[in-house]
Amino acid sequence: MADIDIAVGKEPLINHENNNNTNKIFNRCVSHQQDELHSFRKYLRWMCVDHSSPWTAILSWTMFIVFTLVVPAISHFLLACADCDSYHSRPYDSVVQLSLSSVATVSFLCLTRFVSKYGLRRFLFFDKLWDESETVRRNYTNQLNTSLHIVSYFVIPCFSAMSAYKIWWYASGGSRIPFLGNAVLSDTVACIMELCSWLYRTTVIFLVCVLFRLICHLQILRLQDFAKLFQIDSDVGSILSEHLRIRRHLRIISHRYRSFILCLLILVTGSQFSSLLITTKAYTEVNIYRAGELALCSMTLVTALLILLRSASKITHKAQAVTCLAAKWHVCATLESFDQTVESFDQTVETPTLVARNNNDNNNVHDVVTLTESDSDEYGDEEDDLDNNDIIPVYAFSTMSFQKRQALVSYFENNSAGITVYGFTLDRGTLHTIFGLELSLVLWLLGKTIGIS
Repeated sequence: MADIDIAVGKEPLINHENNNNTNKIFNRCVSHQQDELHSFRKYLRWMCVDHSSPWTAILSWTMFIVFTLVVPAISHFLLACADCDSYHSRPYDSVVQLSLSSVATVSFLCLTRFVSKYGLRRFLFFDKLWDESETVRRNYTNQLNTSLHIVSYFVIPCFSAMSAYKIWWYASGGSRIPFLGNAVLSDTVACIMELCSWLYRTTVIFLVCVLFRLICHLQILRLQDFAKLFQIDSDVGSILSEHLRIRRHLRIISHRYRSFILCLLILVTGSQFSSLLITTKAYTEVNIYRAGELALCSMTLVTALLILLRSASKITHKAQAVTCLAAKWHVCATLESFDQTVESFDQTVETPTLVARNNNDNNNVHDVVTLTESDSDEYGDEEDDLDNNDIIPVYAFSTMSFQKRQALVSYFENNSAGITVYGFTLDRGTLHTIFGLELSLVLWLLGKTIGIS
């Protein structure tokens, strides 16, 4: 793997004018073949969201204005077929265009701010990887390359469905506006522009969401690496400093993404309730031809929101699992200390993982009997070094006193980490609350439209 600290020539990524000066000057890195972000920068240029130079910034803003604002407006006001039959009329086009363009605008502005203010390497925390283990660096770099494929996994099915719908709509006589002098040519150009607009907006939306997922994945890798400190003879200072570093990075992520998460939640909620309101009116005809575009837009926005919420709740759950791991580590150490004091105590601990003491071993080595194969299959891939049911080996806490361990556990209990949005932690409990509020509003709206009680 290429060196993480690559910059222009041999200069470091971060230059300090003076060692005594607290102000830091961050220099941008020029992309090159050995850069881990080389392919990602090319992807941003291809998407026309690159702001590394004035010319690319002008191109980026031009493409944004054309495909996010101009083309949807022209499509709605000029290409609407008012006298078409029920199959070709578009009564929900205003909700579709407003919903998709508003979310794409927020996504583009946030991505532009992130890249312009922090730089791509600093925004993706590549400048912090020099202090991580080789496993974290390798897995995070692989996850970066995988993220580009994940964006395509979400965008391509949506774009394929929209392409089929638009081609059918134009080919079957949905629009006859010969603004180029030829009806076929006019419809072809209009169809291509609408598809490009849809592709651009959905790609920008999913790109920002997948980047958030990528950054959260880095913190999960760090937490899994942090859990290994409990398996070795570590001191309280090293464990505390590492946890403080992880908490600081989680606060940075929360501060950067909190506005985007809140705006996306509000916009998607408003879009879904608007869609529900106009489709449940009396005497409203709803079929795949009239509401197919609306359904596809709703699935796109809800999927993007779920990517954000799932990533945030997952990293929060992993961060909060540190408290359980520390408590288990403290209990195992305390029991071992008690066993060493009372040598006559010797019994089998009935837990999913058994610790068997070998009395015949002169070195007094403790063997860990792991879960049986049938029990392991029931857990699947949900367990790792951070969140599991294994007893911690006794050698991991041989030099730690009871008071230090108790103080560390108390610290974890009162300083839980995770992704927050203006003080609200995005954990599973918060997601349940959001779901309950959304369901209540849906039932209330249905009660006002179709009389559900």
